[in-house]
Amino acid sequence: YVAAVYEHESILTPNPTALVDRQSALELMGRNLDIYEQQVVAAARQGAQIIVFPEDGIHGFNFTRSSIYPYLDFVLHSHSVKWNPCREPYLFNDTEILQRLSCMALKNKIFLVANLGTKQPCEHTDPYCPSDGRYQFNTNVAFNDDGMLVATYRKYNLYFEYAFDTTPEPDYTFFDTPFAGKFGMFTCFDILFFEPAVNLIRQHNLKQVVYPTAWMNQLPLLSAVEFQQAFATAFNINILAANIHHPTLGMTGSGIYTPVKSFIYHNMESYGGKLIVAEIPVITTDYKNNLEKAPGRVSEKGDEQLPPLFYAEMMYDNFTFVPVWGEKGELQVCANTLCCYLNYQRTVLTEELYALGVFDGLHTVHGTYYVQACALVKCGGLSFSTCGQEVTDATALIDFQLWGNMSTPYIFPLLLTSGITLDFADHMGWKNNHYFISKNRTSSGLLTAAVYGRWYEKD
Repeated sequence: YVAAVYEHESILTPNPTALVDRQSALELMGRNLDIYEQQVVAAARQGAQIIVFPEDGIHGFNFTRSSIYPYLDFVLHSHSVKWNPCREPYLFNDTEILQRLSCMALKNKIFLVANLGTKQPCEHTDPYCPSDGRYQFNTNVAFNDDGMLVATYRKYNLYFEYAFDTTPEPDYTFFDTPFAGKFGMFTCFDILFFEPAVNLIRQHNLKQVVYPTAWMNQLPLLSAVEFQQAFATAFNINILAANIHHPTLGMTGSGIYTPVKSFIYHNMESYGGKLIVAEIPVITTDYKNNLEKAPGRVSEKGDEQLPPLFYAEMMYDNFTFVPVWGEKGELQVCANTLCCYLNYQRTVLTEELYALGVFDGLHTVHGTYYVQACALVKCGGLSFSTCGQEVTDATALIDFQLWGNMSTPYIFPLLLTSGITLDFADHMGWKNNHYFISKNRTSSGLLTAAVYGRWYEKD
């Protein structure tokens, strides 16, 4: 099927905490919707059957609970009500944004997924009802090619979004399409947690996901395109990921991903939005990982000089590292219960320092979640203290096998190359209770090769 995602540079309100009236809010959002409309037309012209827009693309961000209120549409989160906002605009008040989105889908005969702020009044008898008598949600909506509202999803894992409420229970949201079956739906930070993302995919055996996001890139392990691809690979699904484009905030990185191929956009230099359109296969069966070329054990050679252990902070976590020296070798580094192993070979020795790092613990900055990671990274400079820094360019081509005795089945294989480009491993999967990833020659210099495990039970 043909899919489209649009990385949108939103027109933002100059002062998000200011209180404005509904008319001014609609005016600002209308300017973003004008751009959406042009992109829907462009995507439809290229044969797209579905288009996905980013999180916060219509209204922006950094609001307070009261300042966002004029920007919110009313949405009934009910599966029983069939509603076409374009054809039946009179049914509910404060649905101008939904009407415009619905009409775009209808006019262009395309499935459309977008993110907006929504409100829902609640009774004080409801124990979860906020004191101001209303819920405010960060919401994704999906329309079919007739403009019918077919799904709503309210973000469950909020990322410091004080304007919004969390639903008492997670929404497990998916919608059906004639061209690719069911699509699951979740938002941004949700991708790092079991609920609802992983549970949704597992319970309903979903093979396609739409994913609006407003993601701030964090190298070396959580760049948007890097993690989006890893997620598609880990769960053997297609992901249509639309990010917002604000390079000054470190926000870029969208794509259409299959388990074996990616169409991505990552651009920290230029401004303006970007439409990606790609034809991808509908996934019906599970790809089987080729586990034949699995690594052996590292031989214990007693007499060799072991490289020194050192510690450095990477992504706010205290990693234990060993340097990757020389043109080839076998390395091991452990922390807590996790041991990481690396076999590597370089054809040409470059003036670049690489290190093998391990972390097995609770990550506590900008969210709390348990990580098990084995990572081969390029360091920022030639001293140990630069390992773990954000690096975007590399020249070293390294053949490697990387593996670890992970305690969780949820492993995200990361492979990032120079200029924030992606590559795919030759082989990956489980062998003898170890998860491994191997690559014979990256397409360009290696930035990061990692197995990033999420141990959800220990969050």
